Amino acid sequence: MRVLLLHQHFKTPVSGGAIRSYYLAKALIEHNAEVFVITSTNQKKPYSEVFEGITIHYLPVPYDNKFGFFERITSFIQFMLASTSKSKSLGKIDYCYAISVPLTVGIAAMWIKRRSHVPFIFEVGDLWPDAPIQMGFIKNYFLKQFLYWVEKRIYQSAHAIVGLSPAIQSSIQKIVPQKKVYNIPNFADCDFYKPIYSEGKQKLVVSYIGAIGLANGLDYLIECANNCRKANLPIQFVICGEGALRERLENNAKHLQLQNLTFIDFQDRAGVLKVMDATDVCFVSYKRLPVLETGSPNKFFDGLAAGKLIVTNFGGWIAREIEEARCGFSVDSNNPLDFVVKIKPFLTDEKMLQQYQQAARALAERKFSRKILSEQFANLFAWKKEN
Repeated sequence: MRVLLLHQHFKTPVSGGAIRSYYLAKALIEHNAEVFVITSTNQKKPYSEVFEGITIHYLPVPYDNKFGFFERITSFIQFMLASTSKSKSLGKIDYCYAISVPLTVGIAAMWIKRRSHVPFIFEVGDLWPDAPIQMGFIKNYFLKQFLYWVEKRIYQSAHAIVGLSPAIQSSIQKIVPQKKVYNIPNFADCDFYKPIYSEGKQKLVVSYIGAIGLANGLDYLIECANNCRKANLPIQFVICGEGALRERLENNAKHLQLQNLTFIDFQDRAGVLKVMDATDVCFVSYKRLPVLETGSPNKFFDGLAAGKLIVTNFGGWIAREIEEARCGFSVDSNNPLDFVVKIKPFLTDEKMLQQYQQAARALAERKFSRKILSEQFANLFAWKKEN
């Protein structure tokens, strides 16, 4: 079976960033599939490589987390056109697995299906166009309606759909009730992360690891750090990553003289592991918009696998998961003092902290293990192997 994986932001473990799609490709290879990836690169010329059995074709389509909205849209359209063209050179493909965001990858998959009669599965990690609409980037009524029409057409054209959260699965099922919609969330890599439970530390380390953009709501973390400083709490905050708002956040931290907040540059996987090993609390942050509560952020699953107390500043399915599993808590994003109140018991009760951390790891192993979810993913293609 020859499978094409379309993903504009494909990463390998050596390049850093989210590597879900790498694991998906590896899962298919383990089931004797031949896997081709079409992705993008910031280099000026296209190139190809074979990485651990995966044939990866890189197309010169610039993208950066610091891009503004319209720069991102331009990049998305360029990749849609370039990936559709590149797919012609791959020969016979049995199946296409198209990963959004962006939504335009779904358009490319539809074109490939129409031209080459290749069925596709569409993976939805964020609900588009709901996300840019709720964030205020798209305001024109007719453009909104057009994008909702495109979204529905992609869903209708797909052989099946994968939502990365129960909320995404439910939302899509309402739009196309006749379609197969599966929930395969992001993976907790319980082999890569090994819990480290520190005892007798002078300071609790609270880390945010990920993109630093408009959607991430990290002004809240700055306010938390400021309130903890005023309360003289033994907490060190860490923000690790890059993005459009990093410079502004750093300037705010300097203005407030936050000695209890450290910024760390974007790290490869080994670097993230070091940060996570030094972390006690994994902070997962978004602006409080309904659509962002449906997401499946990698940093949440990494925190679970590493056995960290999880704190979120939004509601939704993740808040319910951590509260039911007693491995974390959510805080009121409109009230930074709520974090101060809820974190205090963990500063004085080391046993309770470790109980929550151990519960996080147990949740990762029980429900979000990479091995379990990779097998569920590979089984989506079982019908093709039988034909």
